[in-house]
Order: sequence, then structure tokens, then C-alpha cells
Amino acid sequence: MSAKVSTAIFAGGCFWCMVKPFDTLPGIKSVISGYTGGHIKNPTYEQVCSGTTGHTEAVEITYDPSEMPYHELLKYYWQVTDPTDAMGQFQDRGDQYRPVIYYNSPEQKAEAERSKKELASSGRFTDPIVTTIEPAQPFYPAEEYHQDFYKKNPFRYMIEEIGGRAEFIKKHWK
Repeated sequence: MSAKVSTAIFAGGCFWCMVKPFDTLPGIKSVISGYTGGHIKNPTYEQVCSGTTGHTEAVEITYDPSEMPYHELLKYYWQVTDPTDAMGQFQDRGDQYRPVIYYNSPEQKAEAERSKKELASSGRFTDPIVTTIEPAQPFYPAEEYHQDFYKKNPFRYMIEEIGGRAEFIKKHWK
């Protein structure tokens, strides 16, 4: 096993629903729910939910790139978000839920742009791909009760996840 780890930061709706899809992959060391991309330090959940801080709810993924390369993480990211919705994800509405790939290096930026271009040309979506690719900003872990939400509150997680997928299906499979 490699001693080297990297981080990836993805925003794609409520962070509750972004943890489990990555947490269960090989090579993933941790997935932390938090906030990034805004203009105040150490925001609270209530501040971010107000829509006035500029932050997104996001996950910071620490991974071993020899087991899970960044381009593979991007493939999973496109599966768990709606890249055609700039103002939220599924039932989560508002700027704090916008889809963003935050890159930590020129290599991550290039991979993200290549991946986005591939998705756009794939024909999978008829609407334009609006997910933005932005430089990483300070990441602030969310309050403890938001961490590992799918493990702590499995029933509520299931309701959130099912509701979100139903909205996605209604929008894209008519």
C-alpha cells in the first residue's frame, strides 16, 4: 500500500448524500462533510444554509491514489450529482448546493476538465453540463452531528437519498 494520500473536494448537493458513495470505495481513507468556497472563516451550518456566505456543502475525500486514482473519483462524482442543475441538487435548492469540483493541483484541474468534456460529449444529458471547476478554498469540517450521517441516521439518509434520486429520474428520464 502506498504511503501517499491525496485529497479531493466535491460539492454536489447536501453533504449527507455525498459521503456514502465515496466512503465505501477502495482506497478511501476518510470522507468529511464540510463547507468551502465562501467568504467567512469557520461558518456554521445555519450560516451556510442562509445562502449568504458563498459556501457550498461539500465533502473532502482523503484517498490513496494508487488504489483509487483521481480520474476514477471523478467518474463516481458524475454518478452521484446532477451536473445540469446549477442551483441545487435534487430536492436541495440554493447556491450552497451547487455542483462544484474543487481542484488542489494543476493535474486535478486538467483531469476534471477532461472528465467534464467527456461527459458533455457523451450524450448522456441533453441539458448543458453546468458543474463548475474551481480552485480549492479553505475547507471547514461541518459540525460533528453532520459527520457520517448515513451511519448515524440510516432511515433519514434513505429518505433523503430516495427523494433525490426520484427527482433526478423525473428530470432526465421522461
